[in-house]
Amino acid sequence: MKIGVISDTHTNSLDRLPKKLLDELSGMDMIVHAGDYTEKKLLDDLRKLGNFRGVYGNMDSWDIRKELSAIHNLEFEGFRIGVNHPAEGGAPFGIEKRLRPKFKDIHALIYGHTHQAKHEKVGDVLYFNAGSATGTFPALKKTFGILHIEKEIRGEIIKL
Repeated sequence: MKIGVISDTHTNSLDRLPKKLLDELSGMDMIVHAGDYTEKKLLDDLRKLGNFRGVYGNMDSWDIRKELSAIHNLEFEGFRIGVNHPAEGGAPFGIEKRLRPKFKDIHALIYGHTHQAKHEKVGDVLYFNAGSATGTFPALKKTFGILHIEKEIRGEIIKL
């Protein structure tokens, strides 16, 4: 299974996302957005692309918040994945330590907020942040991620 992961897009529609990203997402088994869409039209557009899951972020409007939750749990082939932006915002430094207690018994944690791509395994948990597909500050580049779920969960960061 391949899951396309995006976050911190801070835009209003798919038209504002890089074409390479849209081409990649169309071939995924699932798309996960880890918050900060900022415009509901983008959420609606992503749902039309296929199997979509997402959480809201600290910059998202009430229209997005009433349709999504702040925390989401996924399970595929026995692997449990937590998703959180975090919606409460806060400093991006040490964010993994703040997010981890929100989830029990997970194999991976998808998150956003920092705008910095990261995939790091700590103990038995893969921490996965796709960065910002639009390169919104403080991102240094445009990125998105792919989670590959086979006999294990493996993360991949793609530069756009």
